[in-house]
Amino acid sequence: MNASPSHRPHPAEWTETQSLLPSAERDLPAGRHQFHKEQMMARIHEDLRTSSRTSATSPVAPVQRSNPFLRRTILLPAAAFALAGAVAGGLVLTGGGTDGGRTALATGPALTTRIGVADAKGAPQLLDRISLAAADTSAPTPRKGQYIYIASKVADSYIKTDGDKSKAVSDELHSRQVWNSLDGRDGWLIEAGKTGDKGITLKSDTPFSGAYDALAGLPTDPEALLRRIYRASDAVRDPEVPRDQAAFVAIGDLLFESYPPAEVGAALYKAAAKIPGVVAVNDAVDATGRHGVAIARENAGERTEWIFDKKTLRFLGERVVVVKATAGNPLKVGTVTHTSAITERAVVDGSKQVPGQAS
Repeated sequence: MNASPSHRPHPAEWTETQSLLPSAERDLPAGRHQFHKEQMMARIHEDLRTSSRTSATSPVAPVQRSNPFLRRTILLPAAAFALAGAVAGGLVLTGGGTDGGRTALATGPALTTRIGVADAKGAPQLLDRISLAAADTSAPTPRKGQYIYIASKVADSYIKTDGDKSKAVSDELHSRQVWNSLDGRDGWLIEAGKTGDKGITLKSDTPFSGAYDALAGLPTDPEALLRRIYRASDAVRDPEVPRDQAAFVAIGDLLFESYPPAEVGAALYKAAAKIPGVVAVNDAVDATGRHGVAIARENAGERTEWIFDKKTLRFLGERVVVVKATAGNPLKVGTVTHTSAITERAVVDGSKQVPGQAS
């Protein structure tokens, strides 16, 4: 399941232009939406586990971690925050200028990319192939006491408003390493520019919603799983977000920074195939520049894309791209509003242990 080492595109691959983006309808700084994301996904897990629990395992309650730095959610409407992804292969830099040092952590302007061709008819067949690939049981099954290790490259940006001036600012593409115990009650996070070199603890009395044990408790019948995902996401989604989109996003978030059992991963992809509006995309690029095919869905002019290796159909990462101009989104068509890439996913014997390192 391990991915090849990530790489940063050479600056010669970028084309730089100058522009000033208009202000967003509302300004939600990076980080706040990440906290909302954890709360929503925890509630979705709680409902799923309550509905399908067949053992004495405790239900997953909303997580109260001090600094999760979790990924952005789009269960909130797109107009609530305008995001632009950081440097990735195949992207074109736009923007420029400075803001007087007021956003020291925001180092990049908005980015654009080519928009892949969407094919609604091809989505069921592609998802069926992806599901078969996900059902491969050759990956190691975690044992009690072990941890799930996931390394990734991530970046987010947003519209920064200072008085009557607005511009797109973004985090530099940076590394993220997460360790989580199987029950989700213990873990560690190291994220460049956010936690320091040593990282922070994720130990909590309430388990992480994407923990292995929580995922293992989900139903593997795609129709039953999808019904429960709809019910759970309906309870937490913003009313402006259609329920089909909320369900699609929820499935993607269950797949990203986690290690689902093979049968659960396969069921999640089969469930996604039943959501109206899901399409296949012929080409998409993850945060490290790897090209692949994608499964995607559009909402409010933004297309959320799950990216897979074209040959192995292994999950590579996710991006969100503006594909249609809307009144509530000031970003140009082709702007990448979120980018991520999984660079390694493994089972290790202890927290803070890197794969290949002796315990």
